[in-house]
Amino acid sequence: MKTEQESKLQPGQTFPVTIKRLGINGEGVGYFKRQVVFIPGALPGEEVVAEVTKLQRGFAEAKVKRIRKASPHRVAPPCPVYEQCGGCQLQHLSYDEQLNQKRDVVAQAFERYTNIPMDKLDLRPTIGMEDPWHYRNKSQLQVGLQKQRIVAGLYGMNSHELIDISGCLIQHKATNEVTEKVKRVLERLDIPVYNERKQTGLIRTIVTRVAVQTGEIQLVLITAKKEIPRKEQLIKQLTTALPQVKSIMQNVNGQKTSLIFGEETFRLAGKEVIQETMGSLTFELSARAFFQLNPTQTVKLYDEVKNAAALTGKEKVVDAYCGSGTIGLWLADGAAEIRGMDIIAESIENAKKNAKQHGYDNTLYVTGKAEQWLPKWVKEGWRPDLVVVDPPRTGCDDKLLETILQVQPKKVVYVSCNPSTLAKDIAKLEKKYKVEYVQPVDMFPHTAHIENVALLIKQ
Repeated sequence: MKTEQESKLQPGQTFPVTIKRLGINGEGVGYFKRQVVFIPGALPGEEVVAEVTKLQRGFAEAKVKRIRKASPHRVAPPCPVYEQCGGCQLQHLSYDEQLNQKRDVVAQAFERYTNIPMDKLDLRPTIGMEDPWHYRNKSQLQVGLQKQRIVAGLYGMNSHELIDISGCLIQHKATNEVTEKVKRVLERLDIPVYNERKQTGLIRTIVTRVAVQTGEIQLVLITAKKEIPRKEQLIKQLTTALPQVKSIMQNVNGQKTSLIFGEETFRLAGKEVIQETMGSLTFELSARAFFQLNPTQTVKLYDEVKNAAALTGKEKVVDAYCGSGTIGLWLADGAAEIRGMDIIAESIENAKKNAKQHGYDNTLYVTGKAEQWLPKWVKEGWRPDLVVVDPPRTGCDDKLLETILQVQPKKVVYVSCNPSTLAKDIAKLEKKYKVEYVQPVDMFPHTAHIENVALLIKQ
C-alpha cells in the first residue's frame, strides 16, 4: 500500500492533469490525487502533461510539458515576448473567453468566502473593451544596455534579465513611439544608462504618459543623479524629435530601491502638467500624480458606480479611500453632499483642487481614515445615505467595515480590484446588507486582473 508521502507529487515529476478552472493569477488549476496544482499557461478544459516546479504547503506549482487536448478558446499570443515578459497572463486565451473566465474567478471567490447561494447571486457578464489592445496610457520601462544598444523594458519573470518591450501591444501606441525615440537620442548623445548591479550610470527609467482624450504627452526621465551630461543638447534633441510631447520632466532617484520615483522632480522643457479629460471632468496630471491606466474602461466603471448609486439629488455620500476625488466628483452633480477622506494628504489637496476647478461646492475633503471621521460626523448629526469604498487590493480595513455596520447607510457601493478581498469583506457586511448585484469590469485585458462594482442594500 502506498503511503500518503509516496502518493504526493515530487519536484521534477511529470504527470497528466485536466484543468478545472483559472486561478486568481490567471494560471490553470488542476488536481492530482486530490492535491491542488497551479499551472501557468494551461486553460480550463485542457488535458496537459505537466512537470512539478515547486512544492508549497498545501499545493504544487508546475509547468506545461505537453498539451494533450487543447481548449477550443486557445489562441496564439500575438506578442513576441509574451512568455518571457510576464506582464500579461492571458494573451493565449480568446478575448471573449477571458471575459467569461474573469466572471468565473469572481464567482469562485463568492462561493469560497460568502454564504450567498450561487443561484441567488446576480453576477453579471463582464463588461469588456471593443478593442482590447493599446489601452494603457502610461509606461514605466527600466533602461539597460544590451550589445551596445539601449533597451527599455521589464525584468523577465523570476529573472534579472531585462526584456525589451518598447513595442508593447497593451501600451498606447504614442507611449511606445516616444520611448523608442528617447532610446535613440540617448544613444546618439552617449548618455550613460544606469547599471543596477554596479550602481553606475545615469538614466534608470523612461516614463511616458499620454492624455488619451487631449493627446498631450508627458515624458519623465528618472535619473540616478541630478546632473545630466550634455543636458542642453539632450533637451534640444528630445523637443525636436518629439514635438507631440508637451512636458519633459526629470525625477531623481539615487536610492537602491524597487520604487520608480524619487522625491525630487524638475522641469526640463514644456509644461509642468498635462491635461486629461474623462467624461465631463478635466484633470491636471503632474509627473507623480496617480491616474487610472485605462481611461476608456474607467468611464464604464464609474458609470456603473453611478448606476448603482442611483442618486436623486438628496443623498449624503461618503467617498472612502477617495484619492484625488474622481469617484466622488463623478457622483457630485446627483448628490446633496459628498464627503471624502484619504490618508494621503497630497491626494486630499488634489481632491479639493479638482472639486473647486469643476465648480462643486457640495464637497468636503479631509485627511484621515473613514473609521475616524464617520462616527464623529454621525455624532454631529450628519449621517450618510450612501458609502462608496474603493480600497487597495488588501480590501477594507476591519474597523471601517465595523463602522459601516454601526452607521448603517442605506446603500454601500463597493469598487474592488481583488475578488477575494471583495468577497471576504462582503461576508462581514452580510449581517446587515444584502448583495443586490455584482458587475465585473475588465480594466486590464490580457492580464488576470478584474475590477468589480458591488451594490449592497441595507436589509
